[in-house]
Amino acid sequence: MDLNNRLKERRIEKGYTQESLACEVGVTRQTIIAVERGKFGPSARLALALASALDTSVEDLFWLGDRKGETE
Repeated sequence: MDLNNRLKERRIEKGYTQESLACEVGVTRQTIIAVERGKFGPSARLALALASALDTSVEDLFWLGDRKGETE
């Protein structure tokens, strides 16, 4: 089952660049790029840090499989 995310959408809504979000959560810009593209599944710790930085829930950012009626 694929891990899907809406990290890019939420990042832009909150006014973060990839670089600024990466600095906020203590990873590289390349990590943010990989997560946004679905190439890298974040650890629980990183998922929680991202959700906290973006003032949302982990469930809002990440989910397994498809969600009916929603697009990526």
